[in-house]
Amino acid sequence: MVDQYDLVIVGGGISGASLLYTVSKFTDIERVALLEKEEEIAAINSHHTNNSQTLHFGDIETNYSREKAEEVNEGAQLLAGYLEEEDPDREIHSKRSKMVLAVGEEEVRELETRYHDEGFSDLYPKLRPIGREEIAEIEPKVVEGRDPETEMMALQTSDGYVVDYGETAKSFIENACAEAGVDVYTGAEVKRIDETDDGFVIESDAGWFEAETTVVAAGSHSLQVAREMGYGEDMSLLPIAGSFFLGDDLLNGKVYTLQMQKLPFAAIHGDADVHDDSVTRFGPTAKLVPTLERGRLSTVEDFLDVFGLNADSFLSYGNVLADRILLPYVLRNLVYDVPVVGKRAFLPHVRKVVPSVELDDIERATGYGGVRPQIVDTEGKTLDMGEAKIVGEDVIFNVTPSPGASTCLKNAMRDTRTLIEFLDGEYEFDEADFRAETIENFPREEMAAVGDD
Repeated sequence: MVDQYDLVIVGGGISGASLLYTVSKFTDIERVALLEKEEEIAAINSHHTNNSQTLHFGDIETNYSREKAEEVNEGAQLLAGYLEEEDPDREIHSKRSKMVLAVGEEEVRELETRYHDEGFSDLYPKLRPIGREEIAEIEPKVVEGRDPETEMMALQTSDGYVVDYGETAKSFIENACAEAGVDVYTGAEVKRIDETDDGFVIESDAGWFEAETTVVAAGSHSLQVAREMGYGEDMSLLPIAGSFFLGDDLLNGKVYTLQMQKLPFAAIHGDADVHDDSVTRFGPTAKLVPTLERGRLSTVEDFLDVFGLNADSFLSYGNVLADRILLPYVLRNLVYDVPVVGKRAFLPHVRKVVPSVELDDIERATGYGGVRPQIVDTEGKTLDMGEAKIVGEDVIFNVTPSPGASTCLKNAMRDTRTLIEFLDGEYEFDEADFRAETIENFPREEMAAVGDD
């Protein structure tokens, strides 16, 4: 028996779940299914221990251009508005202070230029420059033990959303399943997807499915599926595994450092855990690994599938890793996983945020960190630091929605528009209602007190 649907979504992380929510709640598409290979929704990269739990607005991410920040800001506000409406008791997210910290005359000048001259003060009305005294009021340990002669400032905002993306994905699924015609299958690993004259036939552990349209939102595996279907031949992956170090009760909110330009990875930062604010996480580190999932050797073969094992892939990797900024960064990050030595090597990054930290105050977190695929353009032999989406004939492959989970609803909105086109305009997307349930709930007034819930 083959189950028939208008749309089948492959992948039950934050990307697939947000699309299921958007399609089921705000379109009149009649039959939608989601297939997730794990027994639980959002069990891999969307799990709260496997990502930086940050909702990126672009305000404190100093490697974002003004244009990218504006794009990301709308995406973050869509998700923040959803969380404000769906999670008023802050069970799956928290709202705290966040800041990007500049230490030393050169960094201070750089941050001042960004704020005053590059338009970030206009784009983020709640973002404000603060000096040493006010930094100490909000984050005492950031100033404690620091040379009083060292110049410092920060750009601070109350919009420090800390998100459990796994539980957020489950919230999307729960809302979607309240609608008629929506089915969710777990333990349903997809074996193959075949194109037919009428759409797609999908073989999975949960059975066979027919769909008029398909969206593959399976992270790194999306490119693997795309390659099997004849798409994405000019792409490869640079899988990066992130890790964290943990300390006890060192920060109240999130403190970023200035980002190195040309790096697609988050700047080293510290923040209090979303579910336990007495635990402070520092990271992420970024280690190149030959797997598509952290700690799963079975995905080495999957990586080789997307790598390609051809001259273009090897030359692309060589060109990317030869970069004078990226190569030293990758080599340094390999050291951080070495017992004893790694913690000592990472300590200066922690002290950039909290100067008084001693070696015994931090420990490498076990069981934390996921794999983030970075796209390599094998034609241009370059690292693509933007969004990787492949749109085929009635099929979409989401490999790396940028920047990850923060823009999941914006990505879902775009994909929903495309799906309506795929289905020949037979259905409608109520985008006004979608925005009313999401971005219109985003609080635009300054909070009465920093960190007030």
